[in-house]
Amino acid sequence: RFNDMAAALRVMYTDGIANKYFYMGDESPNGHIYGLVNIAAFLAQSLKETIKYNACDENSWDLVDGGYPLSNSCGQLGQSYQDYTCSASEAHMECPVKIDMEITATTNAKWWGAPAPLFCGPTSKYPFTGYWDHSKDCNNPWADPPLSCEDYVGQKGGGFNNESPHPNSSGRTDVEGCCFWGRGVIQTTGICNFGKLNYYLGARAAEEGRESRYPDINFCEQPDAICASQEHKELKWIAGMFYWVESLQSYDSDGWNYIEELKSFVDNGMSGNNFIDAVSGIVNRGCHNPPCASGSVDGSYERASNFLKVLTELDLV
Repeated sequence: RFNDMAAALRVMYTDGIANKYFYMGDESPNGHIYGLVNIAAFLAQSLKETIKYNACDENSWDLVDGGYPLSNSCGQLGQSYQDYTCSASEAHMECPVKIDMEITATTNAKWWGAPAPLFCGPTSKYPFTGYWDHSKDCNNPWADPPLSCEDYVGQKGGGFNNESPHPNSSGRTDVEGCCFWGRGVIQTTGICNFGKLNYYLGARAAEEGRESRYPDINFCEQPDAICASQEHKELKWIAGMFYWVESLQSYDSDGWNYIEELKSFVDNGMSGNNFIDAVSGIVNRGCHNPPCASGSVDGSYERASNFLKVLTELDLV
């Protein structure tokens, strides 16, 4: 059940990426507990982001004016994933946005009327995009002619409506260049994060003469490999752990340092939600003290509850 996760953890702890490793504690008296709490925090976020939904690709969930815009692949809640750029010092790692890319997500939600998998493609093929009608009854064998649900495997209801443009929450009515939605257990998103995967782990590393674990995968042109690869099923975990190492373990802003706060949480009895709430803010909104510029944390209570569940399973509380 946990083979893919264990394989990814071995890679990220023993081999690491670019001399960065998943933190598993130190030699101090509480050292092993630091490592276990780091795993618990990671799993708490993963449970909320994807595991509870048995998902890998981001689901279309941002309902706008009664429908789920097909352009949600470009970004949800007012976000624009192809504009998630790197800092100036890391801009050379970014993926280019190629307008001719066409990708359809591997996974999607499966409730009655759930939106079809996210997709991207050029405006030459999709001049505009409509919305997913989650109330449409597509399974009616008694209709004349009979109706059946054929937009995706396992579909129970709903259907496309492309009669007119239907903007997402940031105003997009196309899906050109919108191939960088979230993927993996913590939803690796945007041209910077996929670019870093390619720079350190993928084809670009190999092309530029650096060690590469996945030299045949160009994560900029094949971001779907994270969810679609049958050969490397650990990728959905690798991507999440790489994000964790890059964005959480190295987080140090306005006097809040992730590793120091983790140790303080353990050393002071592992009580309260201040630590995990800050972690949730970083994962979901990019700062430890939300609301940030991008808004309040989605599912803060659930993330904290997940954290307690994992700590309990590990016999730490």
